[in-house]
Amino acid sequence: MADKVSLTPDEREGLLGFLAQQRQAMKAATYGLTDDQARAVPSASTLSVGGLVKHVSSTESGWIDLVLRIPPKPFAESIANYQENYRIAPDETLESVLAAYDQVAARTEEVITGIADLNQEVPIPKDVPWFPKDASVWSVRWVLLHLIEETARHAGHADIVRESLDGATAMPLLAAVEGWPETDWLKPWKPAE
Repeated sequence: MADKVSLTPDEREGLLGFLAQQRQAMKAATYGLTDDQARAVPSASTLSVGGLVKHVSSTESGWIDLVLRIPPKPFAESIANYQENYRIAPDETLESVLAAYDQVAARTEEVITGIADLNQEVPIPKDVPWFPKDASVWSVRWVLLHLIEETARHAGHADIVRESLDGATAMPLLAAVEGWPETDWLKPWKPAE
């Protein structure tokens, strides 16, 4: 059941498990949506469910690049594309955005599994205004915890946007995704007829 992370004595498996759990929550918010619904902005916010998936995918990929010490684009260049990471482009589909997210997740799992020590240093880029100026490194552990937090926060946003679209909420969506049986307390989401 993806809503619970298995009990494990291994810190790395636990952190990766919680990150996978939050990715699943993000993806569950997309369940049953059309491309147009995934692009829809049904509230005063500019957020869409599909755009949020694209954003967390891009964010996770960027953090893993930092872990791998792949130099980021200069901040001025990357900030120009920042808002585009919150939108599904006309040539993209929800399916393609989800497939890209799955590739990012697989890469993260592979990279983190291959790191011997979660205390490994990750240099902090100095040209990003919201990064600390009084520190020079994070640890891989810190990056994983940040990715869990970032993904969880945006999964919550996706839940709200999705509910604004068609009234679907997180647990019934997750139940539908995972094929849970209907009970007195939970009915898996079904599209309106």
